Amino acid sequence: MIQDYSRLVERISRASGKNEEEINRLVEAKRAKLSGLISREGAAQIVASELGINFDKARVKINEIMPGMRKINVVGKIIQLFPVREFKKENREGKIGSFILADDTGNIRIVLWDTNHIDLIEKGEIKEEDVVEISNANLRNTELHLGGFSDLKKSNEIIENVKTEREFAERKISEFSIGGSFETRAIIVQIFEPRFFYVCPECNGKVISEAEGYNCQQHGKVVPKKRALLSLILDDGTGNIRAILFSEQIGMLGLSEDELEREVFLQKRGELLGKEAFFSGTVRQNKLFNTPEFFVSDVKNIDIEKLIEVLEK
Repeated sequence: MIQDYSRLVERISRASGKNEEEINRLVEAKRAKLSGLISREGAAQIVASELGINFDKARVKINEIMPGMRKINVVGKIIQLFPVREFKKENREGKIGSFILADDTGNIRIVLWDTNHIDLIEKGEIKEEDVVEISNANLRNTELHLGGFSDLKKSNEIIENVKTEREFAERKISEFSIGGSFETRAIIVQIFEPRFFYVCPECNGKVISEAEGYNCQQHGKVVPKKRALLSLILDDGTGNIRAILFSEQIGMLGLSEDELEREVFLQKRGELLGKEAFFSGTVRQNKLFNTPEFFVSDVKNIDIEKLIEVLEK
């Protein structure tokens, strides 16, 4: 999903009949009136409302979903279905379901909280490759969440060409926003010691350490997999941000699991400091410290020759 202001302007233009240049002027005028204390996306939402445009009942493409939208309606194909999980938190317990929904513009994670929706998955009435219609979903960070007032049902529509790869908007760190998916060229300026944890080998869910071993809420007693988490500080000259990498992404840095052990890691850390690369991922809010964190999903080395070609253009 790409939080792209220009796409929102396009939608307002189509719905209102005004050209995009005029919409942009209205947005900037609204921001100026509010002393610049609102984002362009937020100002565009206000402009849309003042023009009598209501997106609540309109169906959108996945790449048109952006912060500030409510009661989202979308149709897509389920390209990945995750196991239903049980959770217990304080005085609340229940089940949670999720899947990846895709259309011809992008893909997004769908999270199910309502038991009726979860029953559809557990009974096999909704499965991978099914086309489904979603109504009244709420956007939380980069995910669509369905509650009791949302609707989920199979659709008779045919969707053949869907985007299975996630898309990232190229941005400077200073331009990052919570919930956005971005790619940036940055330098590793600090590396913290890795942390280790264990997950279920079947569902990759959290396991609980007990006297007799490890227990997964869904699969019972298991022999867990050891996973690693590595924190970095990335800087691109416009700002810096803490980046979080898990085992797969740590490998993209050229670090093996054996090299995460303390003595070897200290040497490897010195080699990685100052490394410049392209980092792709999602920005989330750290609830404990109320600061943004960049969860890295891909790391690509810089192709100098290709970069020179781009700069020359």
